Amino acid sequence: MSFATAMTILYALELLGTAFFAASGTIVANEKSKPDWFGATFIGFITAIGGGSLRDVLLGSYPLSWVADPNLIYVIIFGIVFTSIFYNPLTRMRRTLFIFDSIGIAMFTILGTEKALMYHVAPPIAAIMGMFTAVMGGVMRDVLTNETPVIFRKEIYATACLAGATVYLLLLYMHVNRDAAIAICVTIVFLIRYVAVKFRLSLPHFKSTIK
Repeated sequence: MSFATAMTILYALELLGTAFFAASGTIVANEKSKPDWFGATFIGFITAIGGGSLRDVLLGSYPLSWVADPNLIYVIIFGIVFTSIFYNPLTRMRRTLFIFDSIGIAMFTILGTEKALMYHVAPPIAAIMGMFTAVMGGVMRDVLTNETPVIFRKEIYATACLAGATVYLLLLYMHVNRDAAIAICVTIVFLIRYVAVKFRLSLPHFKSTIK
């Protein structure tokens, strides 16, 4: 697969992931604070573009992605309106939403990592940018809805993204086909999230050694 084709696929994933995160942000906002249309739209918007905006600021990439590409705004609006129309069926599909969320953060991990590589940063920084892209929108959503941010809960979330980004970079370094690397990364992030939630796994608790 050519680089141009890979970028086209990644762009399609970005649009899909943006719409989904807008929808998930709207659902969480409605469950926690019962906002009006403006409030729900604002939370959905922040959830969808928060991680990518932070990444762009840290990389010095201007204008920000959603400013340069109005299609991102359109898919956010679509995701919010779609959620409003099908809210009840969506809230009953908790397992389906979890699956889509796990796939979504995997997609955004790849997108963020690729964007960072375009700016020729070191691989560890690219992996961190991939993680930020995937999780920081959710963190901002949780702060705005007065919830404990997702990365501070007792579940493996950001770590799964960081692991997926690291494997993705290693595969590219070994000249593995890009579409295969994308598929492997998505699978790794999804499986880590699924297994961690199913078996209630978490990282060891941080304990101070100061007495």
